[in-house]
Amino acid sequence: MKEKLLLHVCCGPCGTHSISVMKEKYDVTAYWYNPNIHPYGEYEKRLDSANIVARNLEVPLIEDDYEVENWFDQIKGFEEEPEGGKRCTICFAMRLKKTAEYAKEHGFKYVTTTMTISPHKNAELINKLGQFHCKNNGVKWIDSNFKKKDGFRRSVEMSKEMGLYRQRFCGCFYSRNPEGNNQEHQKNKDKQE
Repeated sequence: MKEKLLLHVCCGPCGTHSISVMKEKYDVTAYWYNPNIHPYGEYEKRLDSANIVARNLEVPLIEDDYEVENWFDQIKGFEEEPEGGKRCTICFAMRLKKTAEYAKEHGFKYVTTTMTISPHKNAELINKLGQFHCKNNGVKWIDSNFKKKDGFRRSVEMSKEMGLYRQRFCGCFYSRNPEGNNQEHQKNKDKQE
């Protein structure tokens, strides 16, 4: 019997190859916690893609809360950081901490994330953050770098095969549009209330 793995999924395309690889050794459950994705319509598109992947690869997908205001509180003061800077580190840590906590509460022995498939993400940093939060929660982190061995290329192919929406930015306002993000956030917040 395979050990249970909670796999944090940042989007459907990143989930394709990553889930396929991890299913070979583990009983995989996909976990969706991405309060960094804005606006809400973008969040829905990415969640829809993650659900398509989960159905196609026959794994359950757990959707956690969309804690967007908590995300804004966490990154406050780092809005102007360049992509890959301190804001991103805070964002990775926030999502991996919540994943590790969920794993502990629900009896998962292992945890990892699909984020390391992106050629734009620092796999070494993500793995260090994952190790830290898993250790604090008494679960085991599995180091990954899913982009290796043509993993990113394979994810693109699988995304096309499944007809997935492929985003053109990381997810947060600040990765998409460095100018005028605070005004856009306020407009989006007003629409949701």
